[in-house]
Amino acid sequence: WSKGRRLPAGYLGPIRSKPATIGNRLLCGSSTEHDGWRVHMEWTDFSAERWEKVGPLESKPRMFDAIQPTILIHAGDRVQILCRTRQGVVAEAWSNDGGKTWSPLTAATLPNPNAGIDAIRVADGRFLLVYNHTTSGRSPLNVATSHDGVRWVPSVALENQPGEYSYPAVIQTQDGNVHVTYTWRRERIKHVVLDPTRL
Repeated sequence: WSKGRRLPAGYLGPIRSKPATIGNRLLCGSSTEHDGWRVHMEWTDFSAERWEKVGPLESKPRMFDAIQPTILIHAGDRVQILCRTRQGVVAEAWSNDGGKTWSPLTAATLPNPNAGIDAIRVADGRFLLVYNHTTSGRSPLNVATSHDGVRWVPSVALENQPGEYSYPAVIQTQDGNVHVTYTWRRERIKHVVLDPTRL
């Protein structure tokens, strides 16, 4: 490993969720909380030497306190982010030029209890989101699937007992399985392996 170095002033890198590769650059979903909750997007090349920023992204009029965007890559240059909010819903924004410019934040069709989410595009082209399907508390913890990023179908409950199940992270490995990790009642980290063909 090289010696660690700070990012340039004003840049934070990806906040909670993983960045996305678009061409020869990384798109990082970023956010701040010191002056109200704000979402912005950051670009860097693979050397992490040059950085650019877009945002903050807001609704018109401003309706959402949003942070921690997760990124979904659609066909062509279309990119979507889904965000945690304080307003009881997942917020979303769209880009039609590969993440250079963004629509205002709007409400997606899923609830959010002010809790972290994570999403991926799986190998068969569907989108998969791990989230708490409630407007309060952090149970249940669910997986939903979508063909277009707009209409989501709750597919499985990872947890539905009382307690807190939060801060999910999701990836797909080369064997096709989907791996989800999350905090289990603030006591442990739980790891679940899913076969997406069964969702």
